[in-house]
Amino acid sequence: MKRIIILTSLICALFLFNDELVYSHCDTMEGPVIADAKKAIEHNNVNYVLKWVKPDAEKEIKNAFNLAMKVSSYGPEAKELSERYFFETLVRIHRVGEGVPYTGIKPAGIPIDEKIKAADKAIEEGNLNPLKNMVSDERFSELEKRFEKVMKLKNFNVNNVEAGREYVEAYTRFFHFAEGEDGEQHFHGHGEDVSHVSHLPWIVSLLFLATSIIFVVLYFREKSKS
Repeated sequence: MKRIIILTSLICALFLFNDELVYSHCDTMEGPVIADAKKAIEHNNVNYVLKWVKPDAEKEIKNAFNLAMKVSSYGPEAKELSERYFFETLVRIHRVGEGVPYTGIKPAGIPIDEKIKAADKAIEEGNLNPLKNMVSDERFSELEKRFEKVMKLKNFNVNNVEAGREYVEAYTRFFHFAEGEDGEQHFHGHGEDVSHVSHLPWIVSLLFLATSIIFVVLYFREKSKS
């Protein structure tokens, strides 16, 4: 009985880990959300990150930012803890706005899909060369259109939050298409697949819980019979 439960736990843990490994990016320490959070702290300007959250979440983000900036002046340890608090709050609210469960900030160095890396590099370099061997010829024309819109909106004024959100929307559509998605989708964030597949870890967890309960019930039934 113990072996069965342990084995089931390991399989579920592996399943959960693989899902995050494939689909997460905006909630990593090297992702675009945290990169903007660091800029906000460096320049003492919360507007760097507001484009990543919905308008109704702005107040909570501003409060978290102001608190973090205030506490950071109390010393190195306080600075580290306050910044972590701000990062966690920002990514959590960003994920909630996407309709995706928040599972914490992933460490730097976590493997990211090669297409996501190439799309990031394309924006950085200002051309689509990094993606040329990753996207089929028949899709490349649409990819170019989306890329051109991203580049057109890229140099927005950081204090113009609405312009920032417009850029993020174009940025997201570009990444979705680069990853192989065709349809028009609601904004979900950079490098994220939040279709029904993204809920798989929670489904697996529920199945594991149900299975464990069944095993326990059967175990005690057999024990009572003996």
